[in-house]
Amino acid sequence: MEMLNNAIKTSKYNIFTFLPLNLFEQFQRLANAYFLFLLILQLIPEISSLSWFTTVVPLLLVLCITAAKDGSDDINRHKSDKQVNNRQVDVLIDGELRSEKWMNVQVGDIIKLQNNQFVTADLLLLSSSEPLNLVYIETAELDGETNLKVKQALTVTGEMADTIQALARFNGEVRCEPPNNRLDKFKGTLSVNGQTFALDNDKVLLRGCTLRNTDWCFGLVIFGGPDTKLMQNCGKTTFKRTSIDHLMNVLVLCIFGFLGCMCSILAVGNGVWEVMEGSVFTAFLPRPPGVNAAFSAFLTFWSYVIILNTVVPISLYVSVEIIRLGNSFYIDWDRKMYYPKNDTPAQARTTTLNEELGQIKYIFSDKTGTLTQNIMTFNKCSINGKSYGELFDFSGQRVEITEKTERVDFSWNHLADPKFIFHDRSLVERVREGDFEAQAFFRLLALCHTVMPEEKQEGELNYQAQSPDEGALVTAARNLGFVFRSRTPESIHLVELGREVTYDLLAVLDFNNVRKRMSVIVRSPEGKLILFCKGADTIIYERLHPSCSKLMEVTTGHLNEYAGDGLRTLALAYRDLDERYMDEWRQRHHEASIAMDGREERLDELYEEIEKDLMLLGATAVEDKLQDGVPQTIEQLARAGIKIWVLTGDKQETAENIGYSCNMLREEMKDIFIIAANTAEEVKAELQSARSKMSPDSSEEGTVVKQRAGLFWRQKMETLEDESVDGEYGLVINGHSLAYALEKDLQMELLRTACMCQTVICCRVTPLQKAQVVELVKRYKQAVTLAIGDGANDVSMIKAAHIGVGISGQEGMQAVLSSDFSFAQFRFLQRLLLVHGRWSYLRMCRFLRYFFYKNFTFTFVHFWYAFFCGFSAQTVYDEWFITLYNLVYTALPVLGMSLFDQDVNDRWSFEYPQLYSPGQLNLYFNKKTFVRCMLHSCYSSLILFFIPWGAMYDTVRDDGRDIVDYQSFALLAQTCLLIAVNIQLCLDTNYWTSVNQFFVWGSLSAYFAITFTMYSNGMFLIFTSSFPFIGTARNSLNQPNVWLTILLTSLLCALPVVTFRFLLTQLRPTINDKELANQSWICKYNHERQVVGDERQKQPGYAGCGHLGMWERGEEAIVAEERHVRHKVGREALPAPSPRRPPVRRISTRRSAYAFSHAQGYGDLVTSTRFLLRRPLKSRLALFPQAESPLSQGQPQSYRSI
Repeated sequence: MEMLNNAIKTSKYNIFTFLPLNLFEQFQRLANAYFLFLLILQLIPEISSLSWFTTVVPLLLVLCITAAKDGSDDINRHKSDKQVNNRQVDVLIDGELRSEKWMNVQVGDIIKLQNNQFVTADLLLLSSSEPLNLVYIETAELDGETNLKVKQALTVTGEMADTIQALARFNGEVRCEPPNNRLDKFKGTLSVNGQTFALDNDKVLLRGCTLRNTDWCFGLVIFGGPDTKLMQNCGKTTFKRTSIDHLMNVLVLCIFGFLGCMCSILAVGNGVWEVMEGSVFTAFLPRPPGVNAAFSAFLTFWSYVIILNTVVPISLYVSVEIIRLGNSFYIDWDRKMYYPKNDTPAQARTTTLNEELGQIKYIFSDKTGTLTQNIMTFNKCSINGKSYGELFDFSGQRVEITEKTERVDFSWNHLADPKFIFHDRSLVERVREGDFEAQAFFRLLALCHTVMPEEKQEGELNYQAQSPDEGALVTAARNLGFVFRSRTPESIHLVELGREVTYDLLAVLDFNNVRKRMSVIVRSPEGKLILFCKGADTIIYERLHPSCSKLMEVTTGHLNEYAGDGLRTLALAYRDLDERYMDEWRQRHHEASIAMDGREERLDELYEEIEKDLMLLGATAVEDKLQDGVPQTIEQLARAGIKIWVLTGDKQETAENIGYSCNMLREEMKDIFIIAANTAEEVKAELQSARSKMSPDSSEEGTVVKQRAGLFWRQKMETLEDESVDGEYGLVINGHSLAYALEKDLQMELLRTACMCQTVICCRVTPLQKAQVVELVKRYKQAVTLAIGDGANDVSMIKAAHIGVGISGQEGMQAVLSSDFSFAQFRFLQRLLLVHGRWSYLRMCRFLRYFFYKNFTFTFVHFWYAFFCGFSAQTVYDEWFITLYNLVYTALPVLGMSLFDQDVNDRWSFEYPQLYSPGQLNLYFNKKTFVRCMLHSCYSSLILFFIPWGAMYDTVRDDGRDIVDYQSFALLAQTCLLIAVNIQLCLDTNYWTSVNQFFVWGSLSAYFAITFTMYSNGMFLIFTSSFPFIGTARNSLNQPNVWLTILLTSLLCALPVVTFRFLLTQLRPTINDKELANQSWICKYNHERQVVGDERQKQPGYAGCGHLGMWERGEEAIVAEERHVRHKVGREALPAPSPRRPPVRRISTRRSAYAFSHAQGYGDLVTSTRFLLRRPLKSRLALFPQAESPLSQGQPQSYRSI
């Protein structure tokens, strides 16, 4: 059987298939195929009255630009594929290790990985350099988490170690599930020497992971290349199109129908004219043989299809691509979205979705690495009823902690972590003074955990923890004088305030999601038996001795304060044990641990029995550090009407804590619903119960509107209407319940309930479930969605959403490679949407409105002229004007508006995020807007045709010569048209730059320069047939009545628009109108105040007060006018920088159910009888990679003002 190799391919073309395949793809676009059809028609002399170059030049331009862009993108994909496929790895071939390219690795090969090396393919771990055949891997490329994960090989394969001969003789058979995208699941078996061993996810290393803190390991390739879970998650890249693109397809189809109607009317007119009037002209214009009135009408139909094709000019698509490319460059060049720490700029990885950024309604976000830095810091603690971690002045007021605040000096502890930052000296003093509770508190933190220590050099400790919060707690104990130094399966070695102490480890009562606590039982050097326990405060409180009631009340107050600050809390307690009872309990524990039936239940009973009558020590508060600006960003996006759903693989308690930290979940919410049922019926009941509480009058079935949309209206759409809710609610649902809720019969229940909530958090979800949630909202809400994440587990969600955003930087890049936009920090999302997205949408809509206006106006003049030329398909304009109208005369001005226009600046976009709402409602360009644009064009075309026609009818020049000829009328009509559409452009432009001015005046200048050149004697003499309008320009444009006609048509075209907009702004102002009025008034007000100040300073004896000199109104009048205008426009004045003020401390009644997040079963691992083989000290990487944290860099931590 041929083995699959490990090569990957993400490119689409090669050198032979590029041209035919790319052209085939391009001509699948309706517009390109339409213009190709027009080109064929123009090559038929009996039909065409226009030269072929009027179509072939712009068509070739579009095809070449698109092909160049597609080719460039594919070359980059080829380079990326080549770089990955040519990486080197050691492969066991013919009994020796050889360096091979990744692409040549095959399924069944045994490969060797070394520290800090990427995992080549999906491997079955065979052996490693670590005790118990453990390896430590970083999965940032997969899930964005930088904390290390532990994998362990089977004992039967681990015995081979790094013996090449034994590995070469290895003969086994792996049976496993087919390739899939489940990152957290693997099922298979390994058959070796007649024995079969179960394989699970802990035995497998996935492609994309990085080997850390492990010298070497060997693995067997089980999946390679496209079959790896990493590539399975990438899926097939789908071509995303914006809602405006979909609307354009429908409009273009309608325009084609409208074009057919116009051509049919003119063809019928030609037939009637030929019958009634044409016979008169046959004497000197004989008809070609076989051509009668009916056939003439048929030919006229196709002739007018060519002439009137400007209703859908090909330059429209060229301009759209240029505008999108320009707006993409703005994102790439935005310095305010550049992250200097990692030298990471924002990047628009696609140029086709910019305006969609201005229409986002739902955001789906990952948590770890996206909202958080995945860095835990020991922040505060409560010991024996006293809280530590805050600073107070002599009056008892809290002092703000800043970067300049003096830190605690840990120089007395030579084993302290220099990166650890703490500011409260009283805690250190209490520990060093010998306080029993304080020392017991940190002794517990140093003993009750599953962290593994590693000492690079003497005194340089490195902790390997499965979760960063465990590492933070042990590090806190280390700096406070209780240093966890080493461990064996039977003992734990500490250094307590400089004194080395060894505790006998008798039992580890491990953590699981039901217990939500962990305990260890140790024997102290004095021979005392002690049980140390830490866990969720609600769980610990149930097991406390009655004598702790008063202490529990005080500690509860501290816990509520910590929870109010969004910190993750744990309660700590201990119990002294009797020797005789312990011997008997250990015997029963041994019997339960080897029982074949009911083992888990019996162990749980024993744990419950011994974990009671605990004595409370206090509580810890650990901060899961958010990325900078996350709460403010979420608040801004919420004010913009955007709903944010968090889809995370973390457990419920962790997700809830982050929800509170980000202000997504708030105490002010009326209720927060927790959906954690185990059956479909229970899930349905809980969802219905939540909905009935939010809206008691809601119907059993939601209101679903069915309609058709898309090209030819073939697509069936179902839209779930929003339901009104009084107040704000939150919804938290776990992955198990979500699996039932996503079933077909419960989907609408889930969507109805979730959309009524302000915040939705889905925890313990799989990558597939993330994509399913996004698809559900897309299908039934018809809203534009955005997904943001940083790991491979987010790729399916990123690809399912309309817009995918990847968080780039030090974490994994898999999400970035699959995204449409990328940047380094979540806070940049608000600038991407509220500034770049809104501007892009506004510019594109204004461009389309204006473009359709100018081209419909251009075309309708042709239509009216047909009634005066015998429906002969004669053009009203010069042929060269038709060719250059969209390519030269009107191209740059509209591009200038579409690239530089903005209604308000970026500062106001942030200050008033409500300005984002028109894009969500699609108010700026829709079918109604298109119809209004057509009516406006119809009116303008009537003015532009009949006013020049009436003005030139029976008109003579100043010298008495006749001016009424076709060429002079064509020149006047096209000049009026060009000036009128430029005036309309000026009315549509809000933000003028020098570039806009240059484009507008330059285009008009170019028109007159080209016109006088082409109508000159020289061009006629050189190209007689191509330039027949000899002398027309100089003979017409020197007449005053011609310029008066141009002025009259311009005024009649512009005045109704100005009047309508003025009345609309006064009677029905939009939020943008109010902001524009406010902004313009403030500019005027500031200018007046400046002038007033200057005048006052000129007054004799000016000393900062007195009269206003030559000004007739005082400053009081200006302030009064300011109040009046503010009231009139309903908005506030120019926003001042927000003052720094102490936030009111939030006391949360939410009891944290958070317990540390390491994996179940790790406690058994650290107590294994084969644990910790002695090895020499090795130089290894730190467990926690450097991240954006003052703590990780030994820098002062900055806090918000208090």
